[in-house]
Amino acid sequence: MIGARGALAFWLTGALVAHAEPRIHWVTAHGRVKVEVSGLDERVLDGARGWSAEKLRRLLSVRVRQDAVPSMLGTWQIDGDVLRFTPQFPLTPGVGYRAEFAPSLLSDGGAENVTSDHVVPMAQARPGTTVIQIYPSGEDVPENLLKFYVHFSASMSRGNIYDHIHLRDEAGKEVELPFLEIDEELWDPDMKRLTLFIDPGRIKREVRPLEEVGPALQAGHRFTLAIDASWLDAAGQPLASKHERTYRVGSADRKPILPSEWTVKPPGAKSSTPLQVTFPESMDHALALRLLEVQKANGKVVEGTSALADTEKLWSFTPAEPWVKGKYEIIVPSILEDLAGNNVGKAFEVELIERRERVQQSRAARVSFEVK
Repeated sequence: MIGARGALAFWLTGALVAHAEPRIHWVTAHGRVKVEVSGLDERVLDGARGWSAEKLRRLLSVRVRQDAVPSMLGTWQIDGDVLRFTPQFPLTPGVGYRAEFAPSLLSDGGAENVTSDHVVPMAQARPGTTVIQIYPSGEDVPENLLKFYVHFSASMSRGNIYDHIHLRDEAGKEVELPFLEIDEELWDPDMKRLTLFIDPGRIKREVRPLEEVGPALQAGHRFTLAIDASWLDAAGQPLASKHERTYRVGSADRKPILPSEWTVKPPGAKSSTPLQVTFPESMDHALALRLLEVQKANGKVVEGTSALADTEKLWSFTPAEPWVKGKYEIIVPSILEDLAGNNVGKAFEVELIERRERVQQSRAARVSFEVK
C-alpha cells in the first residue's frame, strides 16, 4: 500500500501530468516585462503561497542568459493557476534573458525544468524634433524686419534660447546681439512656436544702437538665421538637425498698411470657393491669420478657416457653409502688421518694449465685397 505521503506525492505528480504542461510567457505591461508560468493546477500552487522568497526564486528564476550571475531579485505572485515574477528593476533592451521554472519543487516527481529565452527589443528611436517652418517664408525681407516666427514639430524647452539662435552675414560672421533678449520668452501655449524680435534699437531711426552699431540687417546683403541642433526639446533631446534660412535684404519699409490697395477676388454664391485677398506686400503671418475676419452686412461673423500663401501676400478664407448672395466686409484691425511692424494707417514708430499689443484709437478698417 502507498503511505499518506506517497499518496499525496502521487496525487501531486498526477495533477501536474494530467494538467497541461507548464508554459513560460514574457508579458509586457505598462512598459515593464514580467514572467508568467501558466498551465499549472492552482491546487498545486496553493502549497507554495507561504514559501520564502529564496525558495520561490528557485521555483522560477530569471537571469541574464550569457552571464554566470545569480538570478534576479523581484516579487512572486500566485494568481489562480498562474505563477508571476516581476523583476525588481526593468530589463535592459537588447540583452538576452533566460527564465527557468522547476516543477519538481512542487512535488516529489522528477519533472524536468522548463526554460524560455527572451531578448527585450530595443526601443524604437523617437523621431527627432525639427524646425518645420520659419516666417517670413519669402526670400526677401525689409532692412527693418521686426520679427521671425520659428515653428517646431514638437514642444521645445524653455530657457537660454538665445544660445542656440544666430544671425550671420554673407561672410558667415555672427551679427552681434541682433535680437531683443527678454526673460519672458515668447512661446505659444504648446511651446511649438517661438516669436523672435529683432532689437528695436537696431530698427528705429535716431536711436543710439542704430547710429553706433548699425542695423541688424543691411539692405543689399544676404543674412542667415541659424538654429543649432544642440537645442533641446521638451523631452530633453537635441533637435534632429540644425536649420538655416537665408534672406535677401531690401530697403527699409516705413509705410503704413493701406487696405484700400488690396485686391479682393469674391467667391460665387452657393459655393464654398475661398475668398481671396492679395496684398501688395507680405503680412505678419501670425497676426494676419488671427485678426482678419469676414462679416455679413448685418455684422454677423462668417465662420470659416483662414490661410496664407505666396510668401504671406495671399490671404484666403474658406467658409464653413456655402456663401450666400449679398454684401460682406473684411474686418481689418488696426493692429495688423506687415513685416516691418507697420500698422493699418500708421507706420512703426513706438519702442517695442512699450507696446503691449496696443489698441490704437483708430477703428478697424473695412474692405467691402459682394457675393453674386
